[in-house]
Amino acid sequence: MSNPYPTKHILVASDFDKTLSFNDSGQILSDMLGAENFEKKVSGLSKINIVQQGAELAYLLRHDPDFRCVRRDLLAEVGRAVNLKLNVKEMVEFLSAGVEGFQFHFRVISAAPTEVVRSALEGIVVPEHIQGTDFDFDEDGEISAIRRAAAGYGKIVVLQELQEELGVRPDHVVYIGDGSSDLHVMMHVNQAEGLTIGVSQTQYIVRTARRTVLSDNAMSVLVPILEEIVGWNSMRIRDAFQQYGLLLKDWERARTDWLTIDETRRPESESPRTEAC
Repeated sequence: MSNPYPTKHILVASDFDKTLSFNDSGQILSDMLGAENFEKKVSGLSKINIVQQGAELAYLLRHDPDFRCVRRDLLAEVGRAVNLKLNVKEMVEFLSAGVEGFQFHFRVISAAPTEVVRSALEGIVVPEHIQGTDFDFDEDGEISAIRRAAAGYGKIVVLQELQEELGVRPDHVVYIGDGSSDLHVMMHVNQAEGLTIGVSQTQYIVRTARRTVLSDNAMSVLVPILEEIVGWNSMRIRDAFQQYGLLLKDWERARTDWLTIDETRRPESESPRTEAC
């Protein structure tokens, strides 16, 4: 018997660095070049707000002398050096196959250079489904311009273009991320009643994402998708994981309260009473 309900198309968009991978591709590139103080440079750019959050590496590649020697082939080499999370391929295969009544469209939206992400995910995600930061290169292979940075608000623009291209409703969007460059797009998806999934315990991600999943296995992000969108219970989710040879062993749900408590001097009127001797 055919399904009487039309198939729901779900756009699942994911960040790359520290979301699908363990590494920061900018740090890997910096180490390859022998460039020092990468984190300090990124922090400095973030503090003065000269670029969108997440686009710091793109700025350094275009303007910093330590990074001006970078060519396209080196970016691809960085991608091959990235340490991906476990079972990224299986996660993509599961989404591509879909489940009854749901068709998932998986896309990667990253502030990292497109060449890095495509190289890292070669054979896993087709190049056309990856949108990173794009550069123009001159005849010598040197970066001559930043064509488009998929960072900060730029991620929202890319996401909206994908929604229009795929014909996906705003409330049928899932976004997965881990850091500050994901905040704008997460708030955008939340406002449209989509699903946001954080994969780090960074305070601003925990406060913004509707769900937070901590695991070294990329398949973990399927849990909130299958629960909240598909409507599966824990037993069906465990069965689905087992079909990929994965045992969902430890599954703990916890609510985290972030507290900062400073000791202040109690007003005299509120001082605790002491009994007379």
